[in-house]
Amino acid sequence: MTDTITIRRPDDWHVHLRDGAMLEAVAPFTARQFARAIIMPNLSPPVTTAASAAAYRDRIMAALPEGTDFTPLMTCYLTDDADADDIAAGHAAGIFTAAKLYPANATTNSAHGVTDVAHIMPVLERMQDIGMPLLVHGEVTDGDIDIFDREAVFIERVLKQLIAALPDLKIVFEHITTEQAVQFVDSCGPNIAATITPHHLHINRNAMFAGGIRPHAYCLPVAKREQHRLALRKAATSGSPKYFLGTDSAPHEIHAKLSACGCAGIFNAPYALESYAAVFEEEGALDRLEAFASEHGPNFYGLPLNEAMVSLERSNIHVPDDMESAGSRLVPFHAGSDLHWRIL
Repeated sequence: MTDTITIRRPDDWHVHLRDGAMLEAVAPFTARQFARAIIMPNLSPPVTTAASAAAYRDRIMAALPEGTDFTPLMTCYLTDDADADDIAAGHAAGIFTAAKLYPANATTNSAHGVTDVAHIMPVLERMQDIGMPLLVHGEVTDGDIDIFDREAVFIERVLKQLIAALPDLKIVFEHITTEQAVQFVDSCGPNIAATITPHHLHINRNAMFAGGIRPHAYCLPVAKREQHRLALRKAATSGSPKYFLGTDSAPHEIHAKLSACGCAGIFNAPYALESYAAVFEEEGALDRLEAFASEHGPNFYGLPLNEAMVSLERSNIHVPDDMESAGSRLVPFHAGSDLHWRIL
């Protein structure tokens, strides 16, 4: 039995750090675990220009303890009137790593999102030309589509047509949740990849209703049936370079989760790598954790692998029921339970 694992320091290819007091509360958790992270731009107002992305990057670094070794990789929030020239210039200047497609009203702070992909085709064509990745929240938002079917419908209605129109565009299908998404990504060429969260590997939709309504298990896209969780676990641990780590850690204060209209999001940053390690051990694939966490993402984005190393040892960790950081009170993923790996 392996009691210690040493891997390259991993990166998080999808995280929400928020802003203001919440940014100060949560950014150190991500920076402690990861060398780099793709920062989601769905602030209020959203990050839609290179100038606003550079300013947000400065705020992130200011929120970290002095001397922290961490690189935020900024993304542009696409809107119906997105400026292709500004996005391309921001990418050339090293400000934008990627751009994010939120269908309007798909998730937290997505009201300014794209109402129809046709509106941003000139931007996407430019991104294809310059090799800038598109990150996709893959759900339709039509009220007549069951929330558990929205990812599968998005693949058929939007993603297949987008790839047919722009076959060389690099696309990351973010936080996939379904067997259909796995099958789709597997069927595509090497320019289509996907991130997988720790919570979608651990829980199915029953977690939201275990003995009552469980708001801390509510996220978007929502967890699906057990068959989908098992498909995600198989994909993540398969060794395929198409899949890599993206926590989608999305913090909200307790009062925002426990309300008449609670917010979507799971705060998994404090124990993210330990959570992934548990899955890989359960699947008999600890030898593939490094590739998923530390290699596939940089290779897809065309970035160098991290030189630093990190070790985990087999050791019980009790995850607290809640945490207080910089004045914010949060409930972490796995709250009240034990994990069996810890970062040295």
